[in-house]
Amino acid sequence: MSVVQPLRLYVNGERHDIEVEPRKTLADAIREDCGLTGTHLGCEHGVCGACTVLLDGQPVRACLMFAVQCDGTSLRTVEGLAPDDSTLHPLQQQFWEKHGLQCGFCTPGFLMLAAGYLEENPDPTDEELRDVLSSNLCRCTGYQNILAATKAAVAEIGK
Repeated sequence: MSVVQPLRLYVNGERHDIEVEPRKTLADAIREDCGLTGTHLGCEHGVCGACTVLLDGQPVRACLMFAVQCDGTSLRTVEGLAPDDSTLHPLQQQFWEKHGLQCGFCTPGFLMLAAGYLEENPDPTDEELRDVLSSNLCRCTGYQNILAATKAAVAEIGK
C-alpha cells in the first residue's frame, strides 16, 4: 500500500488539490496530476533544463524537486506563459520568428528560464543572456537563434 500526501499547488493561477506519493517529482505531478504536459522530462538529473518552471517566480528544475516541497506555492509552466489563448508571450513569438527552436523538446525549458530571468533583469547584457541560457541544453539549434530570439524579446518586453 502506498502512502500519499495531500498537496495544493497553484499552477498558472489555477488551484490544484492533488494527492502524491512523497517521492513523486514536481515534474511528474505537473504532468500526471495537473495534466500539463508542456514541462518536459529530458535527463531527470537537473542537467538539461527541459523541465524548468517558475516556482514563486524563480526558475527551478522540476525534476529535482519533490512535489511535496511545493505545497501551497505558485507555479508557472509554459502553458501559463502567454497572456491569453490568442496572444503569444514575446518570448514565444520571437522563438517562432527567429527560429529559436527546431525539434522543440527543449523549448519550454528555455522559455521559462528566460521568462524568469527577464522578469528579474529586464535589461540584460548579451553576456548575461549567454550565461543564463547556457544552463539549459539544446541538441538542435546551436544556441545562436535562441539567443537572438531572447534578445529580440527583451526589446518587445521593454515596450
